[in-house]
Amino acid sequence: MVKKMKRELFCKILNSEMQLATGCTEPAAVALCAAYASEQLGTEVAEVHVLASVNIIKNAMSAGIPGISNTGINYAAALGAIGGVVERQLQVIDSTSEKEREKAVKLVKDGHVHMGMKNTEEKLYIEVEVRSADGHQAKAIIATAHTNLVYLEKDGVCLLKKQQLTGTEKISPDLVEHTLSVESIYRFVNELDRQTDDLHMVELAIAVNKRIAEEGAQKPFGLTIGQHIMNARSEGTMGSDVVTAAMERTASGIDARMGGAGVPVVTNSGSGNQGITATIPVLTAAEAFGIDDDRLFRAVTLSHLMAIYIHCRFGLLSALCGATIAGTGASCGIVYLLGGGPKEIGYAINNMMGCVTGMLCDGAKADCAMKVSACVNMAFLSAFMAIKGTCVSSDEGIVEEDPAHTIRNFVRLGNDGSPVMDNIILDIMFSKRTGKTLE
Repeated sequence: MVKKMKRELFCKILNSEMQLATGCTEPAAVALCAAYASEQLGTEVAEVHVLASVNIIKNAMSAGIPGISNTGINYAAALGAIGGVVERQLQVIDSTSEKEREKAVKLVKDGHVHMGMKNTEEKLYIEVEVRSADGHQAKAIIATAHTNLVYLEKDGVCLLKKQQLTGTEKISPDLVEHTLSVESIYRFVNELDRQTDDLHMVELAIAVNKRIAEEGAQKPFGLTIGQHIMNARSEGTMGSDVVTAAMERTASGIDARMGGAGVPVVTNSGSGNQGITATIPVLTAAEAFGIDDDRLFRAVTLSHLMAIYIHCRFGLLSALCGATIAGTGASCGIVYLLGGGPKEIGYAINNMMGCVTGMLCDGAKADCAMKVSACVNMAFLSAFMAIKGTCVSSDEGIVEEDPAHTIRNFVRLGNDGSPVMDNIILDIMFSKRTGKTLE
């Protein structure tokens, strides 16, 4: 039995790593940082300067921004500086007015917003300095996590400087790693009490992420991958089964989010796409299999916890696509729906890691929906194989008999391989736009 204190820790981890966000989280974090700086400036912003880490630039370069048709860091920073509300955190720009949006776009087009790369080992680093027409300035820095404000200054005077994570970001990777395991997650999910355990973010994820999937199915966002799958199902060129239904719904949610829909999502480990991917396939499977609401809730909880468990050493941003992690969580949730236990969940992890490892993250953008669709497809196959007792052999590739060791190998690939790969990816992306390399 999971003791009460540990159950509270599980809930704390979930509520820390699952947050409401509007739009892609990297542009949202840039906007939040700009809003913090602007709040200190206290007067009209005339100029904005942004420095960001490789991963932030990569993920914010092409993602849609709610309320405007433009993409990129400059527009996110301008919108946050002019109309952002810091209390809204990753929903910082969801209440901007039409006038504020027009003003932000003009600020960028007039050449008053500047962006550069920060040479730092920190994967998540955003520094925004805003200046007024009469010479005042203010600066804010967010680092380590999307809402973790670590520095504030006004006119050269430091107002805030801290090293440690605080508030909702207080959960450390060490704490997550020492708390979570396949077995402990399974026990917690079986024993949780929806009446007394604080799992409001899981309840919210099911409702909110379902809503954005519906939004993407109804309107033309991005590459409309979800609608393409829906049409193919109607035409008979793709099957009308639970797998393609889950691919369609999940892709629709990603279409909407990457297309800048002004509809919130519940994130997982700082990513809205991963929050959608950890939720919608499990929800779709439960509906198709006639699973009751209580077991669905437990399965979605398990899916999100498994994704958080893998992420705890992997980091929030990487050269490897995070949909592989959320898809692995979803596969574990589907196994749970089908009556599988820790052994079968471990099989699903090994099956996923044996297949989707190596999918690259070349930025947050419209075609993320295609990558997610592939991961959802494999999540179901991995779960179906696991339930039948079939698992990728530990003699093959990075897979080991113990799924925890397989995860360790996956994390090693992501952490040790990312610095070089991220620089190459960003160099390619940058040279396409400017005709110049980063060197």
